[in-house]
This record gives sequence, structure tokens and C-alpha cells, in this order.
Amino acid sequence: MNKQVWYQDLITKLDPNNVKIDESLHVHTMTRMGGMADLFVTPENEDEAAFIVDYTHKNKIPLLLLGNGSNMVVRDGGVRGIVLSLEKLNKIIIEANHVYAESGAAIIDVSKAAAKESLAGLEFACGIPGTVGGAMAMNAGAYGGEIKDIILQCTVLTPSGEKLILSKDELELEYRKSIITKEGYYVLSAEFELKQGNPEEVNAKIADLTFQRESKQPLEYPSAGSVFKRPPGYFAGKLIQDSGMQGKGFGGAEVSTKHAGFIVNKNNATATDYINTIEMVQKAVRDNFGVELELEVKIVGENSK
Repeated sequence: MNKQVWYQDLITKLDPNNVKIDESLHVHTMTRMGGMADLFVTPENEDEAAFIVDYTHKNKIPLLLLGNGSNMVVRDGGVRGIVLSLEKLNKIIIEANHVYAESGAAIIDVSKAAAKESLAGLEFACGIPGTVGGAMAMNAGAYGGEIKDIILQCTVLTPSGEKLILSKDELELEYRKSIITKEGYYVLSAEFELKQGNPEEVNAKIADLTFQRESKQPLEYPSAGSVFKRPPGYFAGKLIQDSGMQGKGFGGAEVSTKHAGFIVNKNNATATDYINTIEMVQKAVRDNFGVELELEVKIVGENSK
């Protein structure tokens, strides 16, 4: 693999300022940790994104879609191949009760834009720290709402760079999974169908959910958000709390004392610290309750040598 060759090939179609060699992913993840990407690429439109996906497919180059790094842990050895960020695809357009948003737009910003137009249905996303692409892939949800409740259609790229428009049913949205994760699709944009709401009620609901989030979640420290999926019949945070894990961890990583479902980067943690803390928590819950905690966060990259 020759990243210099990749660079020269990609800048035939992309602005050289949008193709970076040996870019630290530390600054591109919510956990504020992780090694280097061989190449870090930020296309400015859908055609450039399709070119990158097609190029990596034809040349058998590993491709990782990063999003805004809110639900991801990048190992300290970094990522080989090309890391794709769609952060510049961030347009939000509202027509009547339809909201069109590109993949790189923060779902929080989409929720706020809808509220500004007194549209109801997306209030639940006012505190989800991810992009539209990530929200679609994981069928993001909170406080009783889910993406599948409001999605109309989604435009994606297949791993070979073909563009598809998928309806709600074709997306196969379930708890924290979809056809997007199953087939390795790359989200370009989504269209949501909301309802006209009462402005005071919409804003009051957002204010209430924001208060709940800020009072219960450890937003003062970098983290990957909720680390584990909800086990059937249980709450992950309660199992972790009852296992006596709060305040424990490795290195600079620690199980939050505010919300046991979060592992925070409290003091310059490495990805190894974070992953070791995850494994410690899984073992404690397994030993105490016989429950296997499944990861909601995605762990990518290579261990440091």
C-alpha cells in the first residue's frame, strides 16, 4: 500500500487541502484519542464521495467512514487505508413538513432546525451527539423516539460506489442496526417527514430533554457516548452500577460516576486504557449477573506496535 500514490490519484478530482496524509484521528473523535490515518479525506459533494468509494473499491484499499467520531474508539495504532469524513456534506433544507439533511450534518442541528419551523417528531434527537449518517446507520433513538419513526427515504452509496435511494421499509431499521450497517453502505443524505407542531410545545419538549441529558450524562468529559447496547430485560447502566464499577478504570479512562453507561476520558486516556476499561466492565457484569454486554460503540484500527 502506497499512500503517496493514493494521494496523487485522489487530488486529480479533489482539492489537495481535502486530502491529508498521516492525519491524527485524536482531533476527529469525541473520545479525543486514537492514532493516525494513512489518508484522511473530506469530499465537498456527493460526486466526490462516490469517486472516493469507487476508487478504494477498485484498488482494494480499506475505507473507513468516520462520521464525527461520536460512537467510535480508534485504537492507538491508527487506521490503515483511507478514512472518509463527510463533514462538509452538511446541508439542511426544510420544505413544508419535509426535512432534507446531508450525511455530515449533526442530528442535533437538524432537530433544532425542525423546531425553528415548529415541526414535531425530531425532538428526541436534540441531544444525540452524532451525524445524520450515523443516526441512520444505527437507527438512533432516545427518550422514546427513533429515526424509524420519521424517516421517509435515505440516499446511500454501496461499497462499489453505486448510488441507491432506499425507502423506510428497505432500510430494515431495528434497534441499533439497519441495512446500512448490514451491507456496509455509506449514507449521503436522508429525508424525514415530520408533523406541524405547536411552537411552545416543541420548544418546551426540547428544553426538557436537554435538561435531562445535561443533568444525567457526563458531558464535561470526552467520551464515545453510551458504550453498551441495552440487554434484553435490563439496563446496561444499572448492571454496571450494581457491579460496583463506577469510578473504576485503566489509565486515564474511567466508568463515569454520573452515568455508569458512559466511560469517560478523564485524564489523557489512550484507546488501550478505554478498551481495557470496557473489557473490565463486561467481565464484572458477566460474573455478577451472567449478562453479556454488547458494544454499541465501534472499535476500529490497529493496536500500537
